[in-house]
Amino acid sequence: MTIMEMAQKGLEYPLFTTIAQNEQMPIELLMERVAAGQIVIPYNIHHQPKRPQGFGLGLSTKVSASIGLDADEDQLTDELFKVDEALRAGTHAIMDLSTAGDMDEARRAIIARVPLPLGSLPIYQAFAEAVRTKGSALALEPEDFFKVMERQAADGVDFMALHSALHTKLLKTAKDDQRVLNLVSRGGSLLMGWMLYHNQENFLYTMFDRILEIAKKYEVTLSLADAMRPGAGADSLCRSQAEELVILGELVQRSRQAGVQIMIKGPGHTPPNQIATTVKLEKQVCQGAPYFVFGPVSTDVAPGYDEITAAIGGAMAGAAGADVLCYVTPAEHIAYPNAQDVYRGVVASRIAAHVADLAKGYPGAENWDLQMSQARRDQDVEAQKKLALAQDRLVDFHPSTKPFCNKCQKGCAMALAGEFFQELPWEC
Repeated sequence: MTIMEMAQKGLEYPLFTTIAQNEQMPIELLMERVAAGQIVIPYNIHHQPKRPQGFGLGLSTKVSASIGLDADEDQLTDELFKVDEALRAGTHAIMDLSTAGDMDEARRAIIARVPLPLGSLPIYQAFAEAVRTKGSALALEPEDFFKVMERQAADGVDFMALHSALHTKLLKTAKDDQRVLNLVSRGGSLLMGWMLYHNQENFLYTMFDRILEIAKKYEVTLSLADAMRPGAGADSLCRSQAEELVILGELVQRSRQAGVQIMIKGPGHTPPNQIATTVKLEKQVCQGAPYFVFGPVSTDVAPGYDEITAAIGGAMAGAAGADVLCYVTPAEHIAYPNAQDVYRGVVASRIAAHVADLAKGYPGAENWDLQMSQARRDQDVEAQKKLALAQDRLVDFHPSTKPFCNKCQKGCAMALAGEFFQELPWEC
């Protein structure tokens, strides 16, 4: 029996208690929303992360970091260091997006190291293996993919991103859209090339029942990715993106009927005036399924600072109802991220997630800010360090040799104001 089916039958499970306590949510409400598919708990039976996380309605906004081997010469030790940096920065999930090297070894090492939900994109490995063993990505056969998917599930991958809503009908729509950037989804581009070459429908769509079978067998949460997500603000909410969302809604319903947990991934580059609309559209069309957003990058003009543009977009998306923010690093669009980029990307996304939680009224979010304000009032430096979302900048800045204020002596304006309010928090 799956997690979703247990919730639907009202069967209490220790995992529900853990998530409910961590999220300050009544367990009955948590189970009700898991049963309805409004909350997912990625928890593969072969991994069972020590720090399980819930994504969805009424829970804190989460952050996911992506790492993985991108070339055969990449070192696994480097990627594991990036994992450590993402964990140090406070990520809530990790995605292994390896496309080269010994992908099985990398995934197993990462799973063993990560106490959080671990995600993957199995089509990456399937196409990479087709190139390696058959000489071309176009030589991939559907059975090759399902072998990879089951292998990853058996290893303990908790959630999998799949471009199952990419449909042949979308190809003409996408061409007619005349987008500034056509397909920026790597997996979506590979699949579209395969579909055009073979003149066949997307097997991730036609064979979706088999995907459900594997997911149910291992308790894998599906994370259906938006292949038509915009890679430029000008392409946001184009027809092909909207049409794909309708198909995603159909697949959400099929997954829930099978007792398989599912969330939706998207949208990519989205102008600020369209972010809330995009989130609300997903929630409506996909029947309240948790929304896992890429950023979203809110403007295209700041390469080198896209952790900031994505944090702005992420805060707006989270406030509108998005549930998970996929981090964006400073290296986005210009380079392959190093460990420092990973750390900064996670921290920026966590700031955005907290801003979203403030907007949502998530329990404890406002109190955290209040405690920091009180610590600043009291000039309690140690308390400020403990309360800081990340402490690296506190260490980086040069220490001041001067106290907060030592200039005015008895003519201190703050002291006079403090007397008016019958308090004197500062020592002058």
